[in-house]
Amino acid sequence: MAVAKRLFLFFGVNMLILVTISITMNLLGVQPYLTARGINYTSLLIFCLIWGMGFSMASLALSRIVAKRTMGIRVIDPQTGDAGARDLVNMVHNLARAASLPKMPEVGVYNSPEVNAFATGPTRSRSLVAVSSGLLEKMDRRELEGVLGHEIAHIANGDMVTMTLIQGIINAFVMFFARVAAFFIVSMLRGDRDGGGWGLRMLITIVLEIALSILGFIVVAFFSRMREFRADKGSAQLAGRDSMISALEALGRTTRLVDTRQQSLATLKIAGGKGGGIRALMSTHPPLERRIERLRRMG
Repeated sequence: MAVAKRLFLFFGVNMLILVTISITMNLLGVQPYLTARGINYTSLLIFCLIWGMGFSMASLALSRIVAKRTMGIRVIDPQTGDAGARDLVNMVHNLARAASLPKMPEVGVYNSPEVNAFATGPTRSRSLVAVSSGLLEKMDRRELEGVLGHEIAHIANGDMVTMTLIQGIINAFVMFFARVAAFFIVSMLRGDRDGGGWGLRMLITIVLEIALSILGFIVVAFFSRMREFRADKGSAQLAGRDSMISALEALGRTTRLVDTRQQSLATLKIAGGKGGGIRALMSTHPPLERRIERLRRMG
């Protein structure tokens, strides 16, 4: 039943986004980008920007709702009678005040054995910090404060918005270049430029979008790693450098006990993968050793 609800929410949200973007395009009067003369590049660029940025921004706007529903996050009432839960909320709020957030973030817990925490939300005033039950069980107070400081730093730095904008721009360029390339490939194969070969052009566009999306993700992952270093530094300033180092060291001890293949497929992790080559390029988080080294160099 829970899986069915999550699937319904996923498809419902995507349908809502599709309808909203379609209505927006009609209201803006965006014309078809294929004409008898070939490609109307202005219309194509507007089309790609609306779809690329639209999906990213809509996903950000709904991120708190989707996270709560899909992950079963229980938001903690700041006035709760549970001493442990209230202590967690107070720790997050104290860090948020130190970071000068305009409004205290929601604090939630979800049941999972994984050691994980994340922050999400469309603005610094509408954010959520969630931690797994596994993290609460395996980390002590000092380590937990380092992790929470890292997530609060993400909110204070506006990382959710920054990464959403980067992803939106990448999406738009992927759509744009895939369609331009597909048009010229089909035109050369057919020996004309009348916009025919719709099925072949669509197939080539999909293949190119997949290939370009992989390249685009490498760019997104690079910016993500830079934001992680910055969030580590923010946590060191908010919770103390030693707390953040202790959190990363504890995370390293924990992740060594978990199958690396499972870790490489997981999302929203506060850890980073090891290795080099394409795996390093595709990692959204830097290796723990590099993060600890940078923190120690802070002095």
